[in-house]
Amino acid sequence: MQASTNTVQPVSIGPYSVGAGQPLLWIAGPCVIESLEHCLGVALQLRDIAASLNIPLVFKASFDKANRTSGKSFRGVGMKAGLEILAEVRHCTGLPVTTDVHEIAQCEPVAQVCEILQIPAFLARQTDLLEAAGRTGAAVNVKKGQFMAPWDMKNVVAKLREVNNTRVLLCERGTTFGYGTLVNDMRGIPWMQQTGQPVIFDATHSVQSPGALGDRTGGDRSMVPVLARAAVAAGCDGVFVETHPDPNNAPSDGPNMLPLNEFTALVQVCLRLRDALTVQEPH
Repeated sequence: MQASTNTVQPVSIGPYSVGAGQPLLWIAGPCVIESLEHCLGVALQLRDIAASLNIPLVFKASFDKANRTSGKSFRGVGMKAGLEILAEVRHCTGLPVTTDVHEIAQCEPVAQVCEILQIPAFLARQTDLLEAAGRTGAAVNVKKGQFMAPWDMKNVVAKLREVNNTRVLLCERGTTFGYGTLVNDMRGIPWMQQTGQPVIFDATHSVQSPGALGDRTGGDRSMVPVLARAAVAAGCDGVFVETHPDPNNAPSDGPNMLPLNEFTALVQVCLRLRDALTVQEPH
């Protein structure tokens, strides 16, 4: 599959537009909803950062982590409480919000609160779930399965278009390499953009080592800025970053979450890189 000229059509996300010629979209927040106080505290800081840097930002947190390594691990607060918290975050910050959906029955209620429905990587091929998410009319962010080639995502896009939803984002989050390791092929970004849909790069799940800690997933957060910069250089339309004030003590995905106090510096360097790569039209 050969890369071609970027023909990505912009997709509306709340007050924002993501795609060719649009600002770099940021999707950020903690891995899992821990409490209203915690979630709102992170969201308010992200709102202030977004305002100071003039970036479009969507707040992300999951009400349920249904694919934890151990069945005894903390999964979240559940859909009812989680959506109430996300609705409060949206109300208090003015930020669009997103969360994962794992089951068909979750799609409609989540779409009442969230601007984006996120399909986890392990579920990227689940036709019924994709169609249910697409029928809500909300934007749908589908993470490429760790087991899928970038060009396979054209079939994901086709499934969503068949239910008349073109508000589709595709997300690169690493590919399984051996046991417990993920690698990123940055060629996947322009390859997936050939579908005509914007491509988001997930900088934090890409540094995971699934199950590496025995009953928990490991990771190397020091690689998050490295991969984010590479993805921006490759032309991604947005960056997904899970971030937490104290990731070492987070109940989920702590090893690969970016400390919240490092988020601003990451955004700044990515914006400078994108500006440097932007081709200026001749006057």
